[in-house]
Amino acid sequence: MSFRAVMTGVALVMTLGTGTASAQNPVVVMDTSLGSITIELDRANAPISVDNFLQYADDGFYEGTLFHRVISGFMIQGGGFTSGMSQKTTRDPIKNEADNGVSNARGTIAMARTNVVDSATSQFFINHGGNNAGSLDHRGPGAAFGYAVFGHVTEGMDIVDKIASVATTRREGHGDVPVEDVVINSVTRQ
Repeated sequence: MSFRAVMTGVALVMTLGTGTASAQNPVVVMDTSLGSITIELDRANAPISVDNFLQYADDGFYEGTLFHRVISGFMIQGGGFTSGMSQKTTRDPIKNEADNGVSNARGTIAMARTNVVDSATSQFFINHGGNNAGSLDHRGPGAAFGYAVFGHVTEGMDIVDKIASVATTRREGHGDVPVEDVVINSVTRQ
């Protein structure tokens, strides 16, 4: 076997390996009005949440939505409201995957929901603090079910920190709303 044939085989294996890893753990870039955040999604542990998030991203749903709830040291939440706190219409809620064993550590992204366990739709939050010791991780049924982590920030935590530090107010019946809109321009696959 020639050196060229061996190197071609190595290149093919490397390419296939990269493609498999990329398909298994998709990466998205969230472009915001304060900078870009790169997020690796965790399809192995949260396939329903990842597929849901990617469908919203692929549909362009997140374009023009806001980080509408910001609590420094806790989290930044977005993906459901546009300027003026107008709520977007979403698809049906998904099953909560918070029992997947993945913790709400700093820099992870999780599905936001109401008090109903299986109520997450388009909204998500990025953990600004380490919220794994608190009430966000799965601890049992009902109110203790937790919030499903489905990925983590790989680049741009400085942008998360910047968003978390903006001044907030009450607006349209909501608290912790940035005084100046923090806009999600796009969420695109890499």
